[in-house]
Amino acid sequence: MSSNVPIAHGDITAPTPQNTPLTHAPIAAGLSRPTVPDISEDNEPAEDETEDPAQLTGAQAAMMGLVQGRLADLVGKSSGYIESLPIDVKKSVEALKGVQVKQNELQNQYKRECLELEKKLQKPLYERRNAIISGAAQATAEEIEAGSQASLKDDPSYTPLPSDAAAPAAIPEFWLTALRNHVGLSEIITERDASALKSLVDIQLSYLPSDSQKPGFKISFIFSPNDYFENDILDKTYLYQEEVGYTGDFVYDRAIGTEIKWKEDKDLTKEFEIKKQRNKNTNRTRLVRKARPTDSFFNFFSPPVPPPEGEDANEEMDDDELEELEEKLEMDYQIGEDLKEKIIPRAIDYFTGKALEYDVMDEDEDDFDELDDEDEDGQFDDEDSDSEVEFPRRRGPPKGRGGSSAGAVNPEECKQQ
Repeated sequence: MSSNVPIAHGDITAPTPQNTPLTHAPIAAGLSRPTVPDISEDNEPAEDETEDPAQLTGAQAAMMGLVQGRLADLVGKSSGYIESLPIDVKKSVEALKGVQVKQNELQNQYKRECLELEKKLQKPLYERRNAIISGAAQATAEEIEAGSQASLKDDPSYTPLPSDAAAPAAIPEFWLTALRNHVGLSEIITERDASALKSLVDIQLSYLPSDSQKPGFKISFIFSPNDYFENDILDKTYLYQEEVGYTGDFVYDRAIGTEIKWKEDKDLTKEFEIKKQRNKNTNRTRLVRKARPTDSFFNFFSPPVPPPEGEDANEEMDDDELEELEEKLEMDYQIGEDLKEKIIPRAIDYFTGKALEYDVMDEDEDDFDELDDEDEDGQFDDEDSDSEVEFPRRRGPPKGRGGSSAGAVNPEECKQQ
């Protein structure tokens, strides 16, 4: 049996402001006073003789749970280091907090100016695109040539079209096709919705004025006259919080949608059914028409309302209701971000279906978990390197400003504008 050398109790580590662990400490075996075995190759235990945490006695397991619980309570608590500093040093710490406040204000200003720059540069291009889609303007020879070169780059077997200027020709159901080619939106657009969305002539993105109390963006759906509702424009506005988050990105606050003025019996967010009712006194029957909510793309304009802040307000909702509401809020915001960052800027890619390649790649990465490299059961043999299949290399998805974090604006893009 190897001898044990007690650990010295001297304080050999420098104090830190936050010296408590961020995760539970991995306590493996007995909880007696810690010791360090001396180095002796002859006395090293075999691998199968190492103590298994599952074989701990009941008392040891209970003690382990108690210690881990105490450690969890200490997470994030001050070690007392800052409180013990001299008064002049404490003032320096407070001064650094003041500098950070100015940094946060600068970040807020930067984000708003970045949005203004984007608005300035993209508006003319969106207007030109809409003119071609609607047939209000003819495509130029330069535009056709540039598009043909892009198609040829994606597909070497593509046969370019004649590059001479074409007569104005509207593209039918452009936006309906683009929306249906989005993985998420295709699941919520019903056949009834499609009939109304055929009259969708444009989707526009605009940012709230820089002098607004809260930053945000608005997505406007422009419709031609149709049989379903009176509105010419349906807006969805997303508001951010006044200050950027800790990571320097905008933080989602809430969304506001336009009230749809449905024509009689044309509300696509409801289903109507006729039921018979019998009068208990006269025994006469009558037909009653009742409406019930149903799935529809147009529910997008009636966004879920975030729960009020404060613990008292949330006590009225149980955990399941809160979780369901959070899922709806997340989905609603994600659709808005995808419209802003993907569909509107790259509408032609969604119309042609090119964007589906990138959306599917993103989904595949999210759907699969990493597997261990080891084959514990030994049921699979490694194939020879000669039999390896070479997959064609694909370009990565276009990086939008809201790809990784919702509501994020990539500072590098503003620098490149």
